[in-house]
Amino acid sequence: MPRYDFRCRQCSTTFEVDRPMAAAGDPARCPYGHADTVKLLSTVALGGRAASGRAPMTAAPAAPAGGGGCCGGGCCG
Repeated sequence: MPRYDFRCRQCSTTFEVDRPMAAAGDPARCPYGHADTVKLLSTVALGGRAASGRAPMTAAPAAPAGGGGCCGGGCCG
Protein backbone atom coordinates (compact mmCIF):
# COMPACT_ATOMS: atom_id res chain seq x y z
CA MET A 1 0.00 0.00 0.00
CA PRO A 2 1.44 3.43 -0.90
CA ARG A 3 2.61 5.79 1.82
CA TYR A 4 1.90 9.52 1.56
CA ASP A 5 3.64 12.34 3.43
CA PHE A 6 1.63 15.18 4.97
CA ARG A 7 2.50 18.29 6.97
CA CYS A 8 0.26 19.99 9.50
CA ARG A 9 -0.05 23.71 8.85
CA GLN A 10 -0.94 24.41 12.46
CA CYS A 11 1.87 22.60 14.34
CA SER A 12 4.32 21.88 11.46
CA THR A 13 4.38 18.15 12.22
CA THR A 14 5.31 15.97 9.24
CA PHE A 15 3.67 12.53 9.21
CA GLU A 16 2.99 9.58 6.92
CA VAL A 17 -0.29 7.89 6.02
CA ASP A 18 -0.67 4.47 4.38
CA ARG A 19 -3.71 4.37 2.11
CA PRO A 20 -4.84 3.04 -1.26
CA MET A 21 -4.03 5.08 -4.36
CA ALA A 22 -7.76 5.71 -4.84
CA ALA A 23 -7.70 7.72 -1.59
CA ALA A 24 -4.42 9.59 -2.31
CA GLY A 25 -6.13 13.00 -2.47
CA ASP A 26 -8.27 12.57 0.64
CA PRO A 27 -7.53 14.91 3.57
CA ALA A 28 -5.57 13.56 6.54
CA ARG A 29 -5.68 14.59 10.19
CA CYS A 30 -2.41 15.31 11.94
CA PRO A 31 -1.49 12.96 14.82
CA TYR A 32 -2.30 15.82 17.21
CA GLY A 33 -5.85 16.18 15.85
CA HIS A 34 -5.44 19.21 13.58
CA ALA A 35 -7.35 19.11 10.29
CA ASP A 36 -5.39 21.76 8.34
CA THR A 37 -2.85 19.54 6.58
CA VAL A 38 -1.21 19.54 3.18
CA LYS A 39 0.03 16.55 1.16
CA LEU A 40 3.74 16.79 0.41
CA LEU A 41 5.36 15.94 -2.89
CA SER A 42 7.18 12.66 -2.45
CA THR A 43 10.44 12.01 -4.22
CA VAL A 44 12.15 8.78 -5.08
CA ALA A 45 15.92 8.43 -5.02
CA LEU A 46 17.47 5.74 -7.15
CA GLY A 47 21.07 4.79 -6.91
CA GLY A 48 23.49 1.96 -6.69
CA ARG A 49 25.95 0.26 -8.95
CA ALA A 50 25.55 -1.54 -12.22
CA ALA A 51 25.20 -5.29 -11.89
CA SER A 52 28.23 -7.32 -12.90
CA GLY A 53 28.37 -8.02 -16.60
CA ARG A 54 26.40 -4.91 -17.47
CA ALA A 55 27.77 -1.69 -18.86
CA PRO A 56 27.32 1.38 -16.62
CA MET A 57 24.76 3.94 -17.69
CA THR A 58 26.27 7.05 -19.25
CA ALA A 59 24.87 10.40 -20.26
CA ALA A 60 23.48 10.79 -23.76
CA PRO A 61 25.84 12.42 -26.25
CA ALA A 62 25.47 16.16 -26.62
CA ALA A 63 23.41 17.43 -29.53
CA PRO A 64 25.49 18.94 -32.35
CA ALA A 65 25.84 22.69 -32.26
CA GLY A 66 23.52 24.38 -34.71
CA GLY A 67 23.56 27.68 -36.53
CA GLY A 68 20.73 29.16 -34.47
CA GLY A 69 17.68 30.80 -35.97
CA CYS A 70 14.20 29.38 -35.90
CA CYS A 71 15.17 25.82 -36.78
CA GLY A 72 18.45 25.65 -34.86
CA GLY A 73 20.75 24.40 -37.58
CA GLY A 74 20.14 25.77 -41.06
CA CYS A 75 17.79 22.99 -42.15
CA CYS A 76 14.97 25.29 -43.18
CA GLY A 77 16.78 26.73 -46.17
